[in-house]
Amino acid sequence: MSNELQAEQQLFVDTPARRAMRRFTRHRLAMLGLGVILILVLLSVFAPAIAPHSPTKQELSLYRKPPSETHWLGTDTFGRDVFTRLIFAGRVSLSVGLVAVGIYETIAILLGAIAGYYGSKLDWIIMRAVDVVMTIPTMIVIIFLVSILGPSMYNSMLAIGIMGWPEPTRLVRGQILSLREMDYVTAARSLGLPAYRIILRHVLPGVVAPLVVHATFGVAGAILLEAGLSFLGLGVPPPTPSWGNMMSSAQTLNILERVPWLWVPPGVAIMLSVLSINFIGDGLRDALDPRGMETG
Repeated sequence: MSNELQAEQQLFVDTPARRAMRRFTRHRLAMLGLGVILILVLLSVFAPAIAPHSPTKQELSLYRKPPSETHWLGTDTFGRDVFTRLIFAGRVSLSVGLVAVGIYETIAILLGAIAGYYGSKLDWIIMRAVDVVMTIPTMIVIIFLVSILGPSMYNSMLAIGIMGWPEPTRLVRGQILSLREMDYVTAARSLGLPAYRIILRHVLPGVVAPLVVHATFGVAGAILLEAGLSFLGLGVPPPTPSWGNMMSSAQTLNILERVPWLWVPPGVAIMLSVLSINFIGDGLRDALDPRGMETG
């Protein structure tokens, strides 16, 4: 009977992960943001089943029709349904944000771990490279890379991913510099464990929390960068819809004033997604803050 009681008590142990989850769920804006992002993701994933029309089929007889029962958000210059293109565009914009951040966070983990754990000349070389890249205007280099590689969704992901690694590299390095002096890491070294195993099993887990928060904000920034590239005609090329290239038609005062359904829906989608991701990032930052763990 005592064994059963102990097993039941273990199920309800208040672990740091549970305290963090509880603090996150109490963050109202974070939960609101999570709800909005889930709706956008579901709309994007199930776009083929939800969309009432084709995202690429042109019907010139429907040239810039205002919102109606048939076309909820109106039609664009080529007679395509704006609502349909909006939810298909979410696939592209959200994918670019996630993949681009995945690329530069992976680079940051690799370089930051090497610089922070090994130190010496490797640390000096990597951190000087970080300093150099951080002095270069990011948007100009991304535009240059996309111009050379050619406008496409994958090239946008690659260009944003290549230019986003310096800041998280500094973050990873700073965390590892403090973690490598901890007693459990020293004990692992004294036992003769190889460096790669110490880094993977004992050091990197301590970097996960701040890196997740940084990545969350990074997704919002990558979505904005993709929208900027597509607006300039250097991101996702038509007829594939993205929120950025949907807004590219709003370059004249006539469209801004008289045809708001061409640019307001994608603009609102970008605003909601970025704002919601930032709310989630704020919630994660508060939930994973060590100073608040005891009061969670």
